[in-house]
Amino acid sequence: MDSGDEIAVADEADAVLWGRCLDGDGEAMAMLFDRHERRLFRAALRDASTVHDAEDIVSTVFLELWRSRARVRVVDGSLLPWLLVTCANVSRNVARSRRRYRTLLAKLPPDEHEPDPADGALDAIEALQRDRRVAAALRELRPADRQILVLSAVEGLSLAECASALGIGHDAAKARLTRARRRAKSLLTESMGDPFVAVRMEETRA
Repeated sequence: MDSGDEIAVADEADAVLWGRCLDGDGEAMAMLFDRHERRLFRAALRDASTVHDAEDIVSTVFLELWRSRARVRVVDGSLLPWLLVTCANVSRNVARSRRRYRTLLAKLPPDEHEPDPADGALDAIEALQRDRRVAAALRELRPADRQILVLSAVEGLSLAECASALGIGHDAAKARLTRARRRAKSLLTESMGDPFVAVRMEETRA
């Protein structure tokens, strides 16, 4: 492939590359991975306890992309909204497994000569939380509300993109996002949260 061909492939919309993937083109899948891996890694890192976990989450997302290929939604020519939703779902599953693991560790008698492995995991999670008050507020939201708020306020998707990615109508997405913003702002106010974050949530594109 010459340089002109490489530029043409790089400029192809996700929808075109995805169509090539469905035809068995492995190079197209690699292009999609290279295009979205960094964005998905940042999203996964918000919830993952380690960089390695975040990398595993991203890999799982692309595995799910192929496994669920019959149900994948392309939003305005882009796979990113679907990938972000899947990334959030995978991250939640990993978090559940981690909680079950910590619960199991807590029931075991600690080794007098070894540090508790759970301590290191908890320290890593705390270190990755850039704003603990915001994280706490998000955890208080219902999963559906938290999901659309993260897609909108953090990932910067428009309301239409959120609705399409989540498979719900525009009015339902608007109502859910309004409810999520109102609840998050209330929680942030109660905990004296960062006002800039609350303003950003309110001013997210609709």
